[in-house]
Amino acid sequence: MSSSASSAAPGFAGGVVNGGISYWYTDDGLPAVREPLSGDATADVVIVGGGYTGLWTAYYLKKAAPFLRITVLEQKFCGYGASGRNGGWLYNGIAGRDRYAKLHGHEAAVRLQKAMNDTVAEVIAVAGAECIEADIHRGGVLEVATTPAQLARLKAFHAHELSYGETDRELYGARETAERIRVADAVGSAWTPHGARLHPVKLVKGLAATVEALGVVIHESTPVTEIRPKHAVTPYGTVRAPYVLRCTEGFTARLKGQKRTWLPMNSSMIATEPLTEEQWASIGWEGRETLGDMAHAYMYAQRTADGRIALGGRGVPYRFGSRTDNDGRTQAATVEALHEILTRFFPSLAGVRVEHAWSGVLGVPRDWCATVTLDRSTGLGWAGGYVGSGVATTNLAARTLRDLVQRDSGQGGRTDLTDLPWVNHKVRKWEPEPFRWLGVHGMYATYRTADQRERLHPGTESSRLAKAADRVAGRH
Repeated sequence: MSSSASSAAPGFAGGVVNGGISYWYTDDGLPAVREPLSGDATADVVIVGGGYTGLWTAYYLKKAAPFLRITVLEQKFCGYGASGRNGGWLYNGIAGRDRYAKLHGHEAAVRLQKAMNDTVAEVIAVAGAECIEADIHRGGVLEVATTPAQLARLKAFHAHELSYGETDRELYGARETAERIRVADAVGSAWTPHGARLHPVKLVKGLAATVEALGVVIHESTPVTEIRPKHAVTPYGTVRAPYVLRCTEGFTARLKGQKRTWLPMNSSMIATEPLTEEQWASIGWEGRETLGDMAHAYMYAQRTADGRIALGGRGVPYRFGSRTDNDGRTQAATVEALHEILTRFFPSLAGVRVEHAWSGVLGVPRDWCATVTLDRSTGLGWAGGYVGSGVATTNLAARTLRDLVQRDSGQGGRTDLTDLPWVNHKVRKWEPEPFRWLGVHGMYATYRTADQRERLHPGTESSRLAKAADRVAGRH
């Protein structure tokens, strides 16, 4: 499925493997696809989507109630979507926390944040207990500022996180930042211990094998075309179950009646060739923290277990009509833009080759809030809208879905998780086309312009353009 495309830009000598789902499949290749559904079937719970949310939900339900007949339906193969293409950031960020504080009170949002902090350790613990080797390294999350305006936002962000009870985070100046990682022009950073680097595909493959060993049935190459109470409809048959759980994130728009539910936002990544010991010595990064910045159109990166830098950013943000790509192929301009970020952060790596580029979609609700829901009148449930923070949030969502199903079926009661403020949150739909295409592209063009202005005209005030884009987007 991979194809090569050369580029004239520096750092691309020898060509770039473009697409092929993602770099994370390079080691072991694409998985052998499990058998599709072969006709009508029944289950106690049917889960639509074989990514992190669906697999974690199957895992926790089966562990809690081994007698449950659970079926997972996946359109391609487990890990085809965001779970096999993300940046490998296992961290405690959750989309919508501030809005939940406004709706339900500050203490409710603090409980949600504490649950997310604990989720990082939960994923690591389960991976260890189930012998899932996913190259996990708990080095925390380091977010850097490279302009005065970014530094002002960083300090405000740090103080804001402290207000949600994350008292173990640290704020660094330029010298302390350089001691951790030498990012050019870095004037400060903030670090939290609630984060880890991992290999996304090793985690999703390990999860799929684990739930299958527990007795969960997984059907791949089985696209679900419609979800309705007690029915998951596919071209090969219908699975009937009292509970139908939608775990489709950025691919939700493909389902009947869900075109405007969550917008499939595009994100793109590159992976370099392995760096030499001398190159690593020039930039530091011995702590292997996941790395981000405070730009409006932000970047995210990790130091991989095999000695590369995997770095991502927005690229082309959205395809008209909520379309998604087939195999992660990425526009040359996006690859070049990500390479420019890499060399701007690390000028000494200007000659390092980019070996792989890919893209994928993440789910964005209209109010940018992640949610978990179970409609007790229909048995329909769903979780998602993680806005790019799904590696850890999927685990918390899955445990919450477990508790909601057990409560509804009489096998359990209210729990700390079912009382979290993101449970049963309602979100309005996105605007019809062409308005959402114009809005999303305009928003990110504005963010990029704002970042450029802040670099060219240093000052401590954030660009008014970015603030305007935030208001239009409904993010604040």
